[in-house]
Amino acid sequence: MDDKNLEALNNELMTLIRHSSLDKKHGGLDRSTYTLLYHLARHEKVGVKLLAEEFGLDASTISRQTSVLETKGYAIRVPDPQDGRSSYFQITELGASKLEEARSIRLKRYGEIFEDWSPEDCHTFSGLLARLNRKQAQRSAQAKGLTEADEAGR
Repeated sequence: MDDKNLEALNNELMTLIRHSSLDKKHGGLDRSTYTLLYHLARHEKVGVKLLAEEFGLDASTISRQTSVLETKGYAIRVPDPQDGRSSYFQITELGASKLEEARSIRLKRYGEIFEDWSPEDCHTFSGLLARLNRKQAQRSAQAKGLTEADEAGR
């Protein structure tokens, strides 16, 4: 790919990320709270180490973020019955309710953004984003010395 296309992609991705970050209070949840709750809602229980790996952050950052979730009542810490030194996080009913509220607001907003797009364009765009995300996950897994199957199973 030539530099002109790479620069255009860089510009559009930066703009997308910037606009997405500006919308951090839709539904009352900031980006980190939303993404952590979204992840917790899809897994029965998740430890700090796995969350840190998943989000590419250090354990201390994840610990601070999960402490915020606990303080707000969005998640609870559950001791690991097999290892008393470690624990897992689970989403609470309040956390699930807040996540659903924020998700509904986001979906409404996306509906408005894409209202003049054809179903085919939406499908194509979604497919291209999925392809980009798979490639980034593959590169992340390779950097960590994992196989694509290892990364997909997380």
